[in-house]
Amino acid sequence: MEFEIGKGKTARRAYGFDEIAIVPSRRTRDPEDIDISANLSGFHLKIPVLASAMDGVVDVKVAVEMHRIGGLGVLNLEGIQTRYDNADEMLEKIASFKDYEATRKMQEIYKEPIKEELIVKRIKQIKSEGAVAIASLTPQKVEKYYKIALSAGLDILVIQGTVISAEHVSSSREPLDLKKFIPQCPIPVIVGGCCSFSSALHLMRTGAIGILVGVGPGAACTTRQVLGIGVPQATAIADAAAARSRHLEETGKYVNVIADGGMRTGGDLAKAIACGADLVMIGAPLSRAKEAPGRGYHWGMATFHPELPRGTRVKTDVVATLEEILVGPAHENDGTLNLCGALRTSMATCGYSNIKEFQKAEIMIAPSIKTEGKFHQQAQKVGMG
Repeated sequence: MEFEIGKGKTARRAYGFDEIAIVPSRRTRDPEDIDISANLSGFHLKIPVLASAMDGVVDVKVAVEMHRIGGLGVLNLEGIQTRYDNADEMLEKIASFKDYEATRKMQEIYKEPIKEELIVKRIKQIKSEGAVAIASLTPQKVEKYYKIALSAGLDILVIQGTVISAEHVSSSREPLDLKKFIPQCPIPVIVGGCCSFSSALHLMRTGAIGILVGVGPGAACTTRQVLGIGVPQATAIADAAAARSRHLEETGKYVNVIADGGMRTGGDLAKAIACGADLVMIGAPLSRAKEAPGRGYHWGMATFHPELPRGTRVKTDVVATLEEILVGPAHENDGTLNLCGALRTSMATCGYSNIKEFQKAEIMIAPSIKTEGKFHQQAQKVGMG
């Protein structure tokens, strides 16, 4: 349904996670019977979670720990880890900055050039621990660095930016042609972000094994305010899922939809998958882990942009281990710990045995889902308050 913005403009209504609810079906199941595993081009994941390629979230240790727990940790090949051999010292500095000076001082730190030898070193460190090496590059840097990453043993490449299109046009340089590059790349490629049916479909047609869906929903991202662009996540994921069905009909090839950002609780993960996601990519929830390199702070890949920052450093605090955040046990009642346990219980309560089934769950528009009957919690700032 379209709504009139004015005489010359109509618009669709879009929905975020806080505006929808999953409707239980006629059947329930035992949580231990639920399969939340996922597959990415031959790589089997026990949990459908990727840790975001952000410097406050993933370093070598976290990438290895994510693999042990059953997910994947995406390393940012244009971040602190590949600019500084003494990355921990730089991360300690970033955590010490006052709020008013953080962006400016981070811009200075990120002026340090990327070092090819550190790309090789970090990937080899991950591989030496038996973990899957998955790492990200922006489209502008792919051709410069991807062969170096391949030589070090990279398993999966993520081509990532605020918005990625399959038809980038430039009058000043030769842009990366995803339709040529991805089919020729010897390892699987994930690409994103996007937030519409048409952009998702075009990205799927490049040959990527997965697309990242989400423009601006991240906890540290300010893109929606700085640029005025984005689509609320529930609608963006549902549109991308529709594109996946169209692409499957056209080609017989299944492309994973990866919800990227905007998820804080287990309920958010469940809603993302019920809207059509195959996996989720999260950053801020994992920045709260004791193992996270950000020391209780979180920032995005565009926070330190030299000309137009589109992110901010936010304090998330250190609350639990990575394992407790992802698979429990939980010692808080607000849904921010044991995210995958919550996903499993949500699926069991609604009667769906695996992710593919759960994608068919009934969704309802529910603007009061987080407020109805929650007066005391909100007044006391506990639980859902």
